[in-house]
Parts: sequence; C-alpha cells; structure tokens
Amino acid sequence: MSMWTWPAYVGVIGGALVFLLILLPVVVWQYRRYGRLSGLRLLGSAAVAVYGVALVAYTLLPLPSGDLAQWCAQHGFSGPQLNPFQFVEDVRRDTAGMSAAQRLRSPAVLQTVFNVVLFVPWGVLVRRFFGWRLPLTVLSAFAASLLIETTQGTGIFGLVPCSYRLADVDDLLTNTLGGLVGALVAPVVLRWMPRSTDLAAQRGVPRPVTVWRRWLGMLIDAVLVSVVGTVLVLFYRVVLVATGQEVPLGSDGIDVALGTVVPVALVLFVPPFLGSGASWGQRATWLEPRWTADAAEGVVGPDGLGRGTTVRRAVRGFTSGGLWGACLILAEVPGGGPVRDVAAPLGGLVAFVAVVSVLLTRDRRGLSGVVSGARIVDARG
Repeated sequence: MSMWTWPAYVGVIGGALVFLLILLPVVVWQYRRYGRLSGLRLLGSAAVAVYGVALVAYTLLPLPSGDLAQWCAQHGFSGPQLNPFQFVEDVRRDTAGMSAAQRLRSPAVLQTVFNVVLFVPWGVLVRRFFGWRLPLTVLSAFAASLLIETTQGTGIFGLVPCSYRLADVDDLLTNTLGGLVGALVAPVVLRWMPRSTDLAAQRGVPRPVTVWRRWLGMLIDAVLVSVVGTVLVLFYRVVLVATGQEVPLGSDGIDVALGTVVPVALVLFVPPFLGSGASWGQRATWLEPRWTADAAEGVVGPDGLGRGTTVRRAVRGFTSGGLWGACLILAEVPGGGPVRDVAAPLGGLVAFVAVVSVLLTRDRRGLSGVVSGARIVDARG
C-alpha cells in the first residue's frame, strides 16, 4: 500500500467509525434545528467525518515510534521551510531533462498538485455544507493549514522532540489555494445539498408521528442513561486517582449509584413531572403525550387534547421507561440475590414490549399510551 493510498483507507474506515459515534447527536441536532431529518444532510455529515479523518491521516500520520530521540536524530527536520514558492525551484530541479509527460508524473509535481487537491473538499464542504461565505471559507482553509503546519513543525506541540514532518510555507499556500478552488466550485458540486437555512425555516411545521420517530426517541433515552452513567463513573474514578485513593477493581455502591441510579432518575423518573411529561428523547424529536379533555388539566387545544394530570403523566412515564429503569437499578444492586437475577431479563422484556407496542398500537402511542390513555402527538401541533 503506497504513501498515497493508505491514508485514504484510514479516512474511509476511521471516518465511518467517527460518523457512527456522532450519528445520534447529529440526528438530534437535525431534529431540533430543522424539525425533521434530512438524509442528504446526514450524507454530508458522513462526508465531513471521512474527510476530517483522512486529512489528519494525510498530514499528521504516521507518528514517530520507538526511541523518539534516536528517531529524531535520523529522520527529524532541523526547521521549517520558510521560502515562499520554493516548490517552483524544486520542480524545476527535479524534472530537469524530463519530457512533459514525465514531468506531470514526477513526485515533485504530484506532491504540489496533491497539496492543492487535499484542501478542495475543505472549500466545498465549508462553503456549501456549513454555509460560510467565500472569504471566510478561504480564511478557514488558511487557518486549518496553518494549524497543521504548526503541529508538524512543533512535533505536536512538544510531544515529539523534533519536527517529525517538514513544516512548509508552500504547503500553506497550496492548501489555501485548494480551499479557494473548492469554495468556487462548491455551488455546482454540492448543488443538490439542502441549505441549512432553508431547512431551518420549516422547523415549526408539524410532522406525522411515525414508528421510526417514536423508536428514535426511545433510543435517545436509552443512550442518555448509558452516557450519563459512564461520565459520572469516570468522573468519580478520576477524583479517586487525583486524591490518591484506591480505585476499586469492581463496582462498589457509589459506582452503582452514579452509573445507574442517578442517570435512571434523571433521564427516566424526572421527565414525567416536568411540563408535558414527555421524555428527553421525545422532546428532542418534537413529541409529547396529550390526553382528552376529561383526563387533561389546564388548557385544552382545538383538537380536544391537553396536557395530562400529574397522575396520568406519572403512569405513562413509569409504565415502560420507568419500569425498565427500575429493572436496571435492581439488576445492579450488590447482593440482590434472586431479585437481581430476575431484574435483567425482566428489563429486557419490558424494553422489547415497549418497542414492539409502538408498531402495533393506534397513533403509535405504545404500551404506555394505552395504559395511561395518552396520545403521542407532534409538540408543534
């Protein structure tokens, strides 16, 4: 695999992994920003992830390994190349005596052309996907290239004791030129990409309550429980290390409290008592439960639906999500015995029934809606 192709593989594989990691946050952001999902904008986000990883791979990898002092003595650069347009002289020298076809295929020419091409996607994506104006797009390409060259020249800001790649002012010039070219062709290349401002203008339009939208809300809630718990436990263990205390090998009572009890309470137990009673995932996707006039409190809308009483909201919240959260807690309780053994499979069953019931019930209300008498509607309706 040549020096030209392996970073491309890293970009595709690494970019795909990065996109999977950021997919749910991007989906939530789209729902809140646009009021719906945009498949083409999701595709653009994937392109940004792949290009970002590829850019890092091409400009900063591979990193030095082994004995860094010895590596720097053999391969390090003494300083940056600060002569503008030095590449012109390098091309003239390296291609002397070659035919025109040979010159076009020479490493010196290919390297210069590649430095321009490398930043063309930057200009395209920043100008059309992110919606920046032409001058700011070119300036951002210059700033990104400057950061890359500085990182190379300082050995990742001192982590490597030498310039492990040549910091070259000509790279800064050619990269910026590539950003300019990309910015100029962006309106044509990404003509099919919906503008963020156009989609945002339709943010307040109610949308149908679909199975996928309901499932997305559930997924957001489940991921929130996991993420909040992981962050709290990591913070707790960092505090233990920072204060010189012993870090437990397994889970202790504090781990269970921070990793399960607190996130379940914040994500699943609290929302039914706030506002409409919708879960955080439902709020992210513009969904909320409503009840008919005889079960509602406060203002009833033209559709005859309103926000439910505290009891109704609590019943709905604890029928599926709250019950699943309780099972999570019981499954983690130290010394729980038979209760702990039953809690985990019971929680899985509750989650399965909650997911499937959305598909089988009228108006996609799910099990919790059937039990509490709630309908799930678009919050903007």
